[in-house]
Amino acid sequence: MKNLLRIISVVALGVLLSFSFSKEKKVVVIDAGHGGTDLGATREGFSEKEIVLNVAKKIKALNQNQNLEIILTREDDSYPSLEQRTGKINELKPDYTISLHVNNSPRTSTESKGMEVFVQENDVSKKLANKFSEKFQATKIRTGNLHILRESKVPTILLELGFMNNPQEREYLGSEKGQTETAEKILKFIDEN
Repeated sequence: MKNLLRIISVVALGVLLSFSFSKEKKVVVIDAGHGGTDLGATREGFSEKEIVLNVAKKIKALNQNQNLEIILTREDDSYPSLEQRTGKINELKPDYTISLHVNNSPRTSTESKGMEVFVQENDVSKKLANKFSEKFQATKIRTGNLHILRESKVPTILLELGFMNNPQEREYLGSEKGQTETAEKILKFIDEN
């Protein structure tokens, strides 16, 4: 009987300790830019709104971390207004937000390439942007007076995943493989940060 009580005590203590040391759930909002009638950048049959929505949905679907919740600002071809997006973000109060976009430039395709990171004017967002830039060799980190950066009350970065006017980047981001690989990389970054 004493042995049974010891076993029960040890199991109960183990259960109690596992709850007390479990990580608090991290919440990250992924904003797929544009949507609905707002196509974003378009070229050769590809649209920014579709690419970023596909990547966002893949990030959420690939997440297997029970201590991480991914919330999307849109899950279909709708267009929540900028105010609705930041309203949702501020209501949810996630650990941070990543807004996904695809860049476009009138410059020649060889001059336009790579990821760019836009960031809020605060230390936490800048630190997040620097980590992202190091991990993905983003070409530039910029500050900008963009609604989602300005109005979000949590650390927020805006990622330009590549350039629509660069044929190689456009084909890659428009492909199933490119979208899956991009989602996997972003999810790995989220898991680590």
